[in-house]
Amino acid sequence: MVVSSASIHSQESENQLKTGPQNSKGTFVLRATRLIDGTGKAPVRNGVVVVIDDKITAVGGSDSITIPTGAKIIDFGDATLLPGFIDAHTHIVGRVLGDPDRGTSSVKDYESFGAILGVGNASRMLMAGFTSIRNVGAYNFDDMALRKAVNEGWIIGPRMQNAGHAIGITGGHCDENAYKPGLLDGSIKEGIADGPEQVRAAVRYQIKYGADVIKTCATGGVLSEGDAVGATEYTFEELKALVDEASKLGRKVAAHAHGTEGIKIATRAGVASIEHGSFLDEEGAKLMAERGTFLVSTLMAGEAVERLAKSGVLKGLIREKALAAAAAMRTATRLAVANKVPIALGTDAGVIPHGTNGHEFTLLVEWGGMPPLDAITAGTLNAAKLLGWDKHLGSLTVGKWADIVAVPGDPSKDIRNLEKPIFVMKNGVVYKGDRD
Repeated sequence: MVVSSASIHSQESENQLKTGPQNSKGTFVLRATRLIDGTGKAPVRNGVVVVIDDKITAVGGSDSITIPTGAKIIDFGDATLLPGFIDAHTHIVGRVLGDPDRGTSSVKDYESFGAILGVGNASRMLMAGFTSIRNVGAYNFDDMALRKAVNEGWIIGPRMQNAGHAIGITGGHCDENAYKPGLLDGSIKEGIADGPEQVRAAVRYQIKYGADVIKTCATGGVLSEGDAVGATEYTFEELKALVDEASKLGRKVAAHAHGTEGIKIATRAGVASIEHGSFLDEEGAKLMAERGTFLVSTLMAGEAVERLAKSGVLKGLIREKALAAAAAMRTATRLAVANKVPIALGTDAGVIPHGTNGHEFTLLVEWGGMPPLDAITAGTLNAAKLLGWDKHLGSLTVGKWADIVAVPGDPSKDIRNLEKPIFVMKNGVVYKGDRD
């Protein structure tokens, strides 16, 4: 019998996510005026979800559900029940954009400081309804330490899929630039790799130390020194080697890509998702749709850097890049929607404050032109599919893990209601809003 590395890794990840003390032992009945299941279907009136231990055992309208004897019933009234939210693009450890010490943190902060800050970041994201995240880049493997602390029950936070160090070219967006020679000269251990063989070695090194997903920089970026935001960085041959090595070892690849040509190169190389995609064009959108490549559009990051650029906090080339990318993002997301590119919600938390992630739903509607139910699916079932967790998460479906959020009112009519959850349950454990 031949067992693939991908299937082994999938089983290891599943076991990891189910370990620790933070799984419920009890029966809950959750009721609200409406229920949105995350699949894109219309809201169900008088919604009910039954949870036994850490699993959903019944979902539907109140007239179709039998209430188990002895269950704890929580009725939220004029509210909506939804699946736990998923953010597919976060940076959970370290300082956030706008912190005056963020620019020098790599040379001034103690190595453990980023992970300590991550404890608060993790709690804030969970309280915002985000029960799962994909963390696409951290230094010193702090994201692995944080994930271990969550899984073992030392702290509270979302379940995490981690990348370790992002992988990029010398002097590119994934590198630390603008320092004197010798100060921050990275190697494959820090994800700095040039040429197919170094790229393969960098992938292997991240996986050795716990990477669930591989993050790479296919183009320049906004907040980095010395690179144009749309410039291609890796060649097709380098990206293909990266994707092949990751795939062989059971991992998907998330590609940071703002530039038009870089998006197409990364998509042809076989990445699972394009992060940001600011300068996406019609050809690129059609290519992504054909390949089933997800767009993770991080509109909150665009809004944040645009605001900081206009206020004068960002200066010089970084300011110019921020204004150009933010303006382009609005068009790119609408182009992706029109061409039926699969979209998964991602915020770039770390560029935006952790715990404000729900605003991304609002921008997917207001900037991206998505109908509210489609925006909700982007942050639930679509994101679960991108992460490979849709067997267990992403929709209110019998048999899935009990990750459930309640928000006031009807988000299919006012998407901003998703920014203020009143109840959060993860693995059947209530973290916010337990009331009779």
